[in-house]
Amino acid sequence: MKKYLLLLPLLFTGIRGFSQNTVQTEMTAYTWKAEFPGGDDAFRKQFMDMLYAYVDTQSYAINGKVIFVINIAPDGKMNRLDILPKIKNSEMFVDDVKYAMKKIKGKWKPAMKDNTPVDSKVIIKVNFSTNIYDHD
Repeated sequence: MKKYLLLLPLLFTGIRGFSQNTVQTEMTAYTWKAEFPGGDDAFRKQFMDMLYAYVDTQSYAINGKVIFVINIAPDGKMNRLDILPKIKNSEMFVDDVKYAMKKIKGKWKPAMKDNTPVDSKVIIKVNFSTNIYDHD
C-alpha cells in the first residue's frame, strides 16, 4: 500500500507537466508608461462621456462587451483605433467613435523606452446593452 501512495504524487506531477501549454507573447518593456493628464480614470471618464454623447449605440444594436484599442503615438496623439470584436457594417460606428475621441480634451504624455517616445496602446472595455421593448 505504501508503494502506491508514493507513486501517486509522481503520477500527478507527470500529468501536470505534460498538460501545460506554453504561450509566448511579445511584451514591450517601457521605461515610462503613457500618461493622460489626471490619470487613467480621468481618461476613462472622458472617453465614456464622449462615447455616450456622440455615439447612438441604439442605432447599431450592439450587445455585450466591446474592446477599444487606442494607439498613443510618440507625439502624444491618439492616432489609431481598433474595435474588437469586429462589428458587421461597422464603418459608421467606427467613424462616430473616432469623432467622440477627437472631443476628448487633454494630450497624452507618450510612453518612453530608453528615453525615446514610442507607440503604446490603451485598452478600454465597454459593456453595451441594447434595450428592446415589445409594443403591444
